[in-house]
Amino acid sequence: MFGFSIHKNEVRVSKDIVEKFRAIPVANVSDCMSRISAGGPMLRPMHKSGVLAGPAFTVKTRPGDNLMIHKALDMARPGDVIVVDGGADLTNALIGEIMVSYAQSRGAAGIVINGAIRDYDMISQGHFPVFAKGVTHRGPYKDGPGEINGIISIDGMVICPGDLIVGDADGLLCVPYAAADEIYAAANAKHAAETVTIEQIRDGTLDTSWVDKALARLNCEIV
Repeated sequence: MFGFSIHKNEVRVSKDIVEKFRAIPVANVSDCMSRISAGGPMLRPMHKSGVLAGPAFTVKTRPGDNLMIHKALDMARPGDVIVVDGGADLTNALIGEIMVSYAQSRGAAGIVINGAIRDYDMISQGHFPVFAKGVTHRGPYKDGPGEINGIISIDGMVICPGDLIVGDADGLLCVPYAAADEIYAAANAKHAAETVTIEQIRDGTLDTSWVDKALARLNCEIV
């Protein structure tokens, strides 16, 4: 049935790649992806602290319904990130304390909800990564339809099963499976360069001459 199906997926980024990206700020990764991919500014970390990193286990569900999320929690492997496209609807919460607790017991790396959650007090005090767009006390339905391990999109950011999901306090980003090594190399180099810049600021040796050069190149009038 179209729109109500479960697919298998054996493609996923390696544990080595996941751990490498865990040490890189999402902002650095974003800069190395031309700054055009993001889960949207409304998709925020709901947990107290902690970096999210892991292969995407994708779910698409009818807004307000979490039947397929329950099935995804049973199917996902340890280390997977459950990524749910709930249509960005905030009318009904798709997960709460019980499902988060179950996800933790199953070894999931975290949950991303393009929609709302509830039981915010519990989630916000924990370190299990949960990203969502809002909070409401109204619970979900469990009737379907939905899809598991299909291609989804959050605010134009396309996510394929097995892609790398990374998230921190700045937001969420999907790194395509096929480009993960290339993007890591660029992001790691940028992070190293920014570390040097911070050291130069502390030492008072930062060269900012590029600012005036840029203004001159752009013909800025100084009066």
